[in-house]
Amino acid sequence: MGGFFGMAATRDCMHDVFFGVDYHSHLGTRRAGMAAYDASVGLQRDIHNIENSPFRTKFERIFDEMKGNSAIGCISDFEPQPLLIRSNLGSYAICVVGRVNNSEELIEKYLSGNGHFCAMTGGNVNATELVAAMINQKESFAEGIRFAQSVIDGTASILILKEDGSIIAARDRLGRLPVLIGRGEDCYCVTFESFAYQKLGCWDERELGPGEVVEITANSLTQLIPPGDEMRICSFLWSYYGYPTSSYEGVNVEVMRNRNGAIMAERDRELGTAEGVEFVGGVPDSGTPHAIGYANASGIPFARPYIKYTPTWARSFTPSDQRARSMVAKMKQIPIHDLIQDRSLLFVDDSIVRGTQLRETVEFLYDNGAKAVHMRSACPPIMYNCKFLNFSRGRNEMELIARRTVMELEGEEGFRHLEEYSDGATERGRKLRHAICEKFKFDSLDFQSLEGVIKAIGLEPCKLCTYCWNGKE
Repeated sequence: MGGFFGMAATRDCMHDVFFGVDYHSHLGTRRAGMAAYDASVGLQRDIHNIENSPFRTKFERIFDEMKGNSAIGCISDFEPQPLLIRSNLGSYAICVVGRVNNSEELIEKYLSGNGHFCAMTGGNVNATELVAAMINQKESFAEGIRFAQSVIDGTASILILKEDGSIIAARDRLGRLPVLIGRGEDCYCVTFESFAYQKLGCWDERELGPGEVVEITANSLTQLIPPGDEMRICSFLWSYYGYPTSSYEGVNVEVMRNRNGAIMAERDRELGTAEGVEFVGGVPDSGTPHAIGYANASGIPFARPYIKYTPTWARSFTPSDQRARSMVAKMKQIPIHDLIQDRSLLFVDDSIVRGTQLRETVEFLYDNGAKAVHMRSACPPIMYNCKFLNFSRGRNEMELIARRTVMELEGEEGFRHLEEYSDGATERGRKLRHAICEKFKFDSLDFQSLEGVIKAIGLEPCKLCTYCWNGKE
């Protein structure tokens, strides 16, 4: 998906932005970049591939190469950025987090005259460059950002470093992603993750509203475009992608996950399921806080029957090849036999998407002597690939285990009844869960309900995007 961080200060801020960007490393695994402005040098930029090594190691020499009182940076799962742009609006650096679904249409409609548009390997469009091209259609950054967000099918949160050192930050039109402003004694910051500026000694100034655009300098915060009334922030941020120490719209991620697990435990108690479970564990790492909430509410002890070896394999989905990802996942899992052998275990995962790694995890547990394995998903069955954010590599919805199971049970007719399949209280919902149990050899399986996720988040349903679960925009 990606994330960005920027700062305008009365001093050199390269160290601050370095750490601020690094705190977004959980959001992307392919590219990272930084851009800075210094009055004596102008705009500078550096981009590196981070597929096989973390951000810090690739940018450790940045302090010798770049300097500036203003800087921005980003972690990206796709195109290289930030880009340096020279246009009718002047020279600037730009980062974009989101997704553009109608690239070809925009190029054909607005950029098809004489000229050129740079392509990436394979002819793919760099979405960041395309967003910049849309902004450049207008006479000011504010007008350009408003225009770009109005014609883009998808999502675009934007960070711009101007040639005078000021920074423009724009939250996407429907606020699917967060953008927060922090303030320090000699600076202003903009970030995706709130803890990034808090660790740098800054405090919360405010969170931008949907479509809001502001400009910051070291000493000022100016609103360029007020926020809109409609918001659809991604619910999956709390379930999985958000970092535990972050808060979005005033709701902390770790607190939500604990609450979410407790709601699942209460439902299991009402239904009388998961009887005889001896330990509750999380599918680490993002499932762990959901599991802690479940354990606390159920009274069943929390335990870690296996540990992920993260010093050398921090993230199992880093390799682009599925076979390589599966091998990494296998090598990371280290069993604690005393907590597995002849035990009845219940695990909570943040979500069940394709099921590939989960199948291997269950086999690993049984191979190490587990008597029973119960599984709970902290969110409803995922029925749709996200079309608003780049947090999934999936292009075919039949890769989704829930979709694929519906097809096996009922054929295409089943796709007319996805809402029923999502609901464990319906006959179709029970069949879905039973079929997946058979596939993975679970002793029981259930998913958090949509109502349960919304309750755990605590925001009004109309403010949340739940498209991946119910297909509603």
